Amino acid sequence: MTHRNETIESLNQLLQGEYMAVESFNNFISRLEDEKAKQVFKDVQKHHRDNIEKLAGYIQEIGGRPQENLGLKGTMGEVKVNMDLGPDAGTSEIIEKAIEGETKGVNMAEKVLRGELDERSRDIAGEILHQDRSSIKKLRNLQ
Repeated sequence: MTHRNETIESLNQLLQGEYMAVESFNNFISRLEDEKAKQVFKDVQKHHRDNIEKLAGYIQEIGGRPQENLGLKGTMGEVKVNMDLGPDAGTSEIIEKAIEGETKGVNMAEKVLRGELDERSRDIAGEILHQDRSSIKKLRNLQ
């Protein structure tokens, strides 16, 4: 596999994580009744949407094709979130689940950053990592 293909594959992994985050936050937001928490969740979700735009654009710029569907992995992840939360999940449980998901996103971004990336790809992954860490702080402040 060429270096460019490895880079595209790594960035697509990150992109998939961002799509999963947006979907999870759709679920969380629909369950939240607390307006303050709901607004924080919407802000975090907007960061993920911005990351999708940035990643997909860059993947295309370097001649790749963004993988823009969640696939089986994303569907299974969504089912797991719903099962874990149950129908009567309260705000604190939803916040915990969101922090858990954001932490997984941080771990994925760190893994991608350890790979062979060009400077621009490394910058984009680093920005996403920074935003995810910031999102975790915002979510923890709701606790």
